[in-house]
Amino acid sequence: MEKEQVKAERKTLVLSLLAGLCGNATLAVLTSSYVTFSIFPVIAFGMALYCLYQEYLSKPMTEGTPAIAFSCFLVGVFGYSAFLRAQLPEMGSNFLPLMISLGLLFWVAYKMGIMKTPAKPAKA
Repeated sequence: MEKEQVKAERKTLVLSLLAGLCGNATLAVLTSSYVTFSIFPVIAFGMALYCLYQEYLSKPMTEGTPAIAFSCFLVGVFGYSAFLRAQLPEMGSNFLPLMISLGLLFWVAYKMGIMKTPAKPAKA
């Protein structure tokens, strides 16, 4: 991706990360007995999905953005799962969700061009 495309698609990627985070939090609140009930993850999940949908309607996505946005969604899902399992060790190990989220983060950084080394100027 080019630098201009990265700046234009940053809002979509952040919203998809937030949607994944809030979606897993909503699922944990509604299904897990370890997590106390709160309405705020449900509200945040609905608002994140609404904003993501409005962003989708207002601007067309460039090539490659849907795959990166889905990866950001999965980073949010697995990141919250790892955080929740670190906070509540009786839920199980957080090793697998942490490794998956780190692997996806490295892939997203590679696809967005963050990990590329800058080109050296030619000597005259």
